[in-house]
Amino acid sequence: MRSRGARLRRLVARARLSSLRTTFTVSFAAVAAAVTVLVGFLSYDAAARLVRVDQQTVFEGVVQDLLDEVRHSALTPADFATADTDGGPRDELIRPSGTVVQVLGPDASVVDRGHPPLPVGADDRRTAAARTAGRLVEHRDVDVGDGMYRVATVSLGDGRGAVQIAQEFSDTEDLLRELQQRTVLLVAAVVIAAGLFGWWLARRITSRLVRLAGAAEDVARTGRLGIQVPVAGYDEVARLGRSFDRMLGRLAQSEEDQRRLVQDAGHELRTPLTSLRTNISMLRRIDELPPAVRGELVADLAQESRELTDLVNELVDLAAGQSDREPLQWVALADIAEDVAVAARRRTGRAVSVRVSGETVVDGRPGALQRALSNLVDNAAKFDRGGSEPIDIVVTGAGTPVEPGAGAGARAAVRVEVLDRGPGIAEEDLERVFDRFYRAPDARSLPGSGLGLSIVREVATAHGGGPFARRREGGGSAIGFTVGGGDRSSGG
Repeated sequence: MRSRGARLRRLVARARLSSLRTTFTVSFAAVAAAVTVLVGFLSYDAAARLVRVDQQTVFEGVVQDLLDEVRHSALTPADFATADTDGGPRDELIRPSGTVVQVLGPDASVVDRGHPPLPVGADDRRTAAARTAGRLVEHRDVDVGDGMYRVATVSLGDGRGAVQIAQEFSDTEDLLRELQQRTVLLVAAVVIAAGLFGWWLARRITSRLVRLAGAAEDVARTGRLGIQVPVAGYDEVARLGRSFDRMLGRLAQSEEDQRRLVQDAGHELRTPLTSLRTNISMLRRIDELPPAVRGELVADLAQESRELTDLVNELVDLAAGQSDREPLQWVALADIAEDVAVAARRRTGRAVSVRVSGETVVDGRPGALQRALSNLVDNAAKFDRGGSEPIDIVVTGAGTPVEPGAGAGARAAVRVEVLDRGPGIAEEDLERVFDRFYRAPDARSLPGSGLGLSIVREVATAHGGGPFARRREGGGSAIGFTVGGGDRSSGG
């Protein structure tokens, strides 16, 4: 059932990606088609209108020239005869536009036939017999042979006849129809090209989404978080890929930390549990043991139970430090240091001093910071048992000079360190004291779990800082952490 559900989810994911690619392709083609159709239609309409108006203007100009000529000159049908090759009136009519000329006599008979012959109607006959020169009769959409013509008949006056001139417009319409067909073909070609280009572009864009989805499916199927996500480019898809890659890296690191924590915790828990189990088995024969041995057994049980309790508490604190939901607020580290010093004096009986300089207010989690500082003081008290000098808590604000030899981080925004005069830390152990469950060889005989300083590191890192440890001149150790500072005027 689980396999079927996973397969269904993969199919749905692929369908969505395919749908995205199809949608992108169709949208791109639709936009290109709309723009191309609109531009093609407007271009064709403008071209057709221009051609028709031009043809009409030329024909009207020829008709007007003929009217002017017959009104100012007493012309006869013979003046428009075909045989006149000396640049007569007929040639003037034909040259501008290639019009068809046909001459009618006084009785409306065809004196000089046009090519093709033009029809002569009743209006044309009346015009040929008209006494007034320049009388005009126009006919539109006249079917002559295989074409459509515009025909104008102009009287010569005094009943001398008339002249018919005609212009074919069907060839213009044929030309415009051919232009229309070519425009349609061009639009179709552009739409197809736009669709292909849109498909290519969508495939180029969504291919990275496909790879990203494949990586996510591999993680869901195998549970392996170390899969490398292929990332290329700098656009939104690339940003998504890089974010996904970083998320997998963080998850992998978190999983590794949890695995190490469980392994280390299991290893550390075995020692006190084994000791408790051994002592409990001896309790069955407690009546057979001497009183001194009984006392040692009870004391050993109490000690082991305390260590086990401390270990469990530190594990809980460490887990809480990794996923702490305590809200951020403005915290005065000087006040936290005073509270920790009071509790340490009461718990250990040791003298604990606090030195503060500079501005020590930070944006942080007070519970976590107090837990980290308490761990440092407890660690100093544990390793400096029987010491006569006080344990010093030094809180240094931003820009305040610190003790010489403090090293990197000395000028951090706020620096907290605990100074003791115990046996100190060996040079080879300075880099490892903050590792989980790590205990220096000299400290393995002392109580503790090796988690206290690890909690300090977790808290410091969560607050934008880090831990540090160094040997003090004159003996002892200085262990602490730095945290980021804050501007009290900016909020809070």
